[in-house]
Amino acid sequence: MKFVQIIDFETERLDEMEQLLEEARQRNTGQEGGPTHRILLKDRDTPGRYLSLIEFESYEEAMRNSERPETTKMAEQLGALCTREPRFINCDLLDSSDLK
Repeated sequence: MKFVQIIDFETERLDEMEQLLEEARQRNTGQEGGPTHRILLKDRDTPGRYLSLIEFESYEEAMRNSERPETTKMAEQLGALCTREPRFINCDLLDSSDLK
């Protein structure tokens, strides 16, 4: 079953965060495992608040990814750019559909 981790965070340094994520994406291109899809949402009602949805092939794959030293380092770097501690929500993906 696919797995999605939702990260609820606040920052005033989104450009720097996006640069770190792009560097990670480039490092992971062509490698097995790791995230398969990412969606970034901006909260229209709360300035500086974002939700990142990270999809994995399975919960187990997400946990393997979390244990990688480079993932830990990136999480620390991203956390340092946040204005509050990020909140993580772990979800099993039951359905994903294009509606149009």
